[in-house]
Amino acid sequence: MAEHTEKTNNDTTKVDGRILYYSFLAGANQLLQHQAEINKLNVFPVNDKDTGTNLAATVRSVLDNIQPHKFYKTMVNDMAEAALVGARGNSGVIFAQFLYGLSCETKDKATLTITEFAESVCRSVPYMYGAISNPLEGTMLTVIKEWAEFLHAKRENIHEFKKVIIDSLSVLEKSLSETTFKLKALHKSGFVDAGAKGFVVFIKGVTDFLRAGDVRQLAVLSQATFSFIPPEHIVDDEITYRYCTEAIIKNLSVGRAEIQKIASKSGDSLVVAGSEATCRIHIHTNRPAELFQELKACGTITFQKVDDMIRQQETATKRKWNIALVTDSSCDLSQELIDFYQINVVPLNLNFADNHFLDKVTIKPDRFYDMLESETEFPKTSQINEQTFTNLYSHLASHYDAIIAIHLTGQFSGTFANSAKAGKRISKEFDKPIYVIDSKNLSGALGLLVLKAAKSIEAGQRVDAVVRTLADDIMQTKIFVSVRDLKYMIKGGAGVQAQRVYSQSFGIQSGYIYGRTGKIAVVWQYLQPAC
Repeated sequence: MAEHTEKTNNDTTKVDGRILYYSFLAGANQLLQHQAEINKLNVFPVNDKDTGTNLAATVRSVLDNIQPHKFYKTMVNDMAEAALVGARGNSGVIFAQFLYGLSCETKDKATLTITEFAESVCRSVPYMYGAISNPLEGTMLTVIKEWAEFLHAKRENIHEFKKVIIDSLSVLEKSLSETTFKLKALHKSGFVDAGAKGFVVFIKGVTDFLRAGDVRQLAVLSQATFSFIPPEHIVDDEITYRYCTEAIIKNLSVGRAEIQKIASKSGDSLVVAGSEATCRIHIHTNRPAELFQELKACGTITFQKVDDMIRQQETATKRKWNIALVTDSSCDLSQELIDFYQINVVPLNLNFADNHFLDKVTIKPDRFYDMLESETEFPKTSQINEQTFTNLYSHLASHYDAIIAIHLTGQFSGTFANSAKAGKRISKEFDKPIYVIDSKNLSGALGLLVLKAAKSIEAGQRVDAVVRTLADDIMQTKIFVSVRDLKYMIKGGAGVQAQRVYSQSFGIQSGYIYGRTGKIAVVWQYLQPAC
């Protein structure tokens, strides 16, 4: 953070990097404080009430990854890059693309005149429209476009940056109010567009700063921790595409237009933002695994995020019980059972070289085994981070009375530890019980434990009774594992150590994996030559 006594450029006919930084900081703080208001307005493109949270997460990511710089071009480039990496949701990706356009259309200068600033903003608008497969007026796009047109029209008449931005606020508010009538989905609800509202709130924060010019107060606010408001996820309409899917692809071997063409066949709400070297994708789809298999040939997939909108809808409006059940993707249960019992399954991270996948979501088991044979580098897994669990538990705690999470053994992964940390934090915030349990098992044995817990919840047992029974079941559950050879263990770096862990912890029964929990038992032959 720059020194709090640092003053911004006194020549208000020009804009330097510090003015840009502190203006962004002020706008971001305003967004962070108005998340809930923006969430409530969100009915388009999906009525999932998360636009405020997504915009807040996007600007927070920018603030966490940039420092003030005097040189304007350096500052806008840093903002654009951080926004592209940290963008979240449809509105967040559009906002990031606007910043990317601004960085591309800015001259390599330390300061910009009002005319140069206005022209760069106006030339940034096509970047947003070009990133969206089906751009519609009456959205965030329209409001930013009309704001840019106002700045451009006034560039020769108003020579003070502060004045032109403050004057633009009335234009933004008028444009925002008109979104209700320009978009059919909004006219029906009587709401304004949530993404457009977020942008107006952002500029309102900028104008407040420019009026007061209090850098010290901004510095204090920037160090404050704003919790993200959990989305309400009210989606009442039938969900056509189940998964809200995002990814970052680097080292592109094809242009963004080709990626947009490939992805457009898989769903809707498609946004492909970024440059010709790196792009960020947002799409609603029913087949994330097939989509990413196609996109794998387009470059290196370095990040993926997939939200199950049906499970989110069920959490908000169609809960069967008042106790939420969570596990990770090492739990081997059928999708039918997972859906029936509304189990929240968090995918482990899986990497083939530099390509990132989400276990059983963006890569299915059959494809995994194919890649195991065809890829030159052996796959690696990584634990689910604490923030992922924090986001999930915040959402669940907003709707359920209690949460039970059952994970693969803590001996094999830090997933349990991260889940426990997040559970402790969110339990305190919401004053609701969150039990995070180390199953000391994995695979079918973990699945049996989760299934038995689900049946207990279905039977109406109290949460403390379910947890007590789980503790007893874990002590009585054993899994027996054997493999044909140690080739894949050796490739994965486990070797003899892995054999020793399996032998000491689970025992060996040649040719089979066997799991038993209470009266429930399963035996199946282990057909794949990997453990």
